Amino acid sequence: MNTELTLEDIRGLFADVALRFQETDRKFQETDRKFQETDRKFEKTDRLIDKLSRENSQKIRELGQQIGGLGNKFGSFTEGLALPSMEKILRQRFGVDTISPSVRISRKGKHLEIDVLAYANGEINTAYVVEVKSHLREENIQQLLEILEHFAEWFPEHRDKKLYGILAAVDIPESLRLRILEQGLYLAQIHEDLFELQVPDDFRPRRFDQ
Repeated sequence: MNTELTLEDIRGLFADVALRFQETDRKFQETDRKFQETDRKFEKTDRLIDKLSRENSQKIRELGQQIGGLGNKFGSFTEGLALPSMEKILRQRFGVDTISPSVRISRKGKHLEIDVLAYANGEINTAYVVEVKSHLREENIQQLLEILEHFAEWFPEHRDKKLYGILAAVDIPESLRLRILEQGLYLAQIHEDLFELQVPDDFRPRRFDQ
């Protein structure tokens, strides 16, 4: 059996190999095009995700501003609701003659805002800081305590007065009631559209000027 390759056979083999290389190269090119198309789709998807992310972030910010605005409006509504009945308590129960709502003050680059400042000179010589909240939280108690403890720094003109604190709220968790009274703060809660003091007969308020 003759197994010798002729020149024609060798040329045929090279031609076959060349065809195979061409086919392989074509497949590589096709694969590369598919990869490029996939990359373009990924880039398009990334752009879409980025756009949606920006739009959602903007919507979340706008929603947060709307919720914050609603909270501010509800807080202002609560303060407005509390003021008439709180004025009555302050005048009739405590004998104050000056009641100032929404007091804002700045000293040495620091700012303070309190819901109500009430006081009387003369024989009574007493000041009351009132904070009004829709839903009372632990931090609200601490905030009022800090205001009272530094009251003389903010209002040196009242440093010689007896000083007391009042927390008024629509919703007061039971877990915070005892805490408020233990701190010597007066507690007021809304009842039939009016704020009423809710303190036991043996309650002894704390003087924060001492």
